[in-house]
Amino acid sequence: MTRPRIRTAPDRTLWRAARLAALTDAPDAYKRGLADWYRGGEEEWMARLEMTGTFNVVAVGAQDERPVGLVRGVPQGAEVAQVRSLWVCSTVRGQGLGDRLLSLVTGWAQRSGVRALSLAVLPGNVHALALYERHGFVRAGRTGDPVPSGAREHLMAKPLR
Repeated sequence: MTRPRIRTAPDRTLWRAARLAALTDAPDAYKRGLADWYRGGEEEWMARLEMTGTFNVVAVGAQDERPVGLVRGVPQGAEVAQVRSLWVCSTVRGQGLGDRLLSLVTGWAQRSGVRALSLAVLPGNVHALALYERHGFVRAGRTGDPVPSGAREHLMAKPLR
């Protein structure tokens, strides 16, 4: 496979397609699922796309414009930003796209003067945990929100220079 192209413009049609693809391809990676999208989640998510200061990336296939990955960087104050919604399509996993998307968010955060990145991972998402650990994220020593199973999210953080 050739390298996916990166889109950072807030293209609502592309973002809608990317979010639907992520929810369909990796339903266990998100607290809110495809059914939530159709019960008002679309408007909420699109509003997040247009929030001032956010960094939004969609990776599209090299041969077409179908989304194969996405990630968001969201400011959480002057010194911390959060990595949100990272997804890599199952058809391109293992080819470095997750590393590339996470590096793009890290670069954005550093250019923005952020001192740390944080994120939350659902229990059982071992591939995401491995990706984040490979990029220097460590477990924060506390847990996040509960999920329907009763378990809690894993909170992770990474200091930046």
